[in-house]
Amino acid sequence: MTRFISRRLSRLRRDDSGNASVEFVIIFPVFVMFLLFSIELSVITLRHAMLERGLDLTVRQIRLGYATPPNHPTIKNMVCEFSHLGGNCSENLRLEMKPVDIRAYSGLDATPDCSDEAQPTKPVRQFVPGQRNQLMLLRACLKYDPMMPQDILGKALKKDSSGQAAVVSMSAFVQEP
Repeated sequence: MTRFISRRLSRLRRDDSGNASVEFVIIFPVFVMFLLFSIELSVITLRHAMLERGLDLTVRQIRLGYATPPNHPTIKNMVCEFSHLGGNCSENLRLEMKPVDIRAYSGLDATPDCSDEAQPTKPVRQFVPGQRNQLMLLRACLKYDPMMPQDILGKALKKDSSGQAAVVSMSAFVQEP
């Protein structure tokens, strides 16, 4: 009996048919996982870069005096227009603007104030237009739905109660006279 089993096992050991299939079954899911991870990460990076661009162009318009007085709806519309984010940019974008004393610096809160769709809409918070020659900090927080929320990166992202993640951008400018 043991001779019969050992003969069968030795014949099976010499047979190399199916090697490529085994390697494919083991390696292919890893490559697909990296592919999905890189697609999600590239979309997040693109959103962040576009938000940075929109915020920088908006701050540039404010510095040059084209957006005077800098009020909340004007700045929000400009950021959405310049960033080309599409979708519900005006609903998912939240702005914080605060004057800062350069001698006694205290920046914005460590955690950005982003909108949460599951909760009722909050009124505009910490948006102070500022006086002439005053340093202003402006932070934009954009909520978005991850492309693949059940993927590895989608699960690792910090999300709110409605399943949305956020990208945050910050800029500073001086109110010109």
